[in-house]
Amino acid sequence: MDLKISDVADLLGISETTIQNWISEKKIPCYTLQDEYRFSREEIESWMLGGMRSDGKEMALTEDADGLIHPGMWQRYGFYRALHKGMVIDGIEPTDKPQFIAQVMERATPQLSLDAEGVTALLLDREKLMPTGLNQGIAVPHTRDFLLSGFFDSILVVYPTEPIEWGSLDNEKVHTLFFLFACDDKRHLNLLAKIAHFVSCAEAMEFLKTRPNKQELLAYLKNWESTISQTETIATS
Repeated sequence: MDLKISDVADLLGISETTIQNWISEKKIPCYTLQDEYRFSREEIESWMLGGMRSDGKEMALTEDADGLIHPGMWQRYGFYRALHKGMVIDGIEPTDKPQFIAQVMERATPQLSLDAEGVTALLLDREKLMPTGLNQGIAVPHTRDFLLSGFFDSILVVYPTEPIEWGSLDNEKVHTLFFLFACDDKRHLNLLAKIAHFVSCAEAMEFLKTRPNKQELLAYLKNWESTISQTETIATS
């Protein structure tokens, strides 16, 4: 999928000027098509994950050089809705990565109306391309293909019984995994950025370590996304 500057600015919640500055500084992967800058969805995803993996902190996705937070970024309550469609899974033994993913999919795919073996294979293909372990005990497994039909996304939050090795750059084992399934490119990137923002918050990370159940996590996310929405209103008014 080809993205324009306006698309990337909207997805990342920053101004087009900031994107143009990043292009000039060669901080973001892009190419030209008919004298216009374009972006590959796969390259932007890898760039975002690389930034999230580099030092355990999110990239500057919420505030740009102008000090603005742009409302297109957040798809208000999108994270909340995706988890509402998904589930929170606890109690899976931390075996190796293939077996762990297979166990999660066996439990989750009936709710998603997907084939467990097929989705497991796609998730493992993505892990071979680049491990989705970030830093500070977080991973975001996802596929390169979009499997969900209709206009909804789904997030599965999984807590292994003990932290599991996931190939994170900081060499820490993972205690919380966000399995991300979206229905199109833009929603996928939007949720990926939103997860990055969420896990960059120290308070949110401490909350995750308590292994909240689905209702507890939904209540927390609703309040968190409401706070972001209020910030957007102030910043763009």
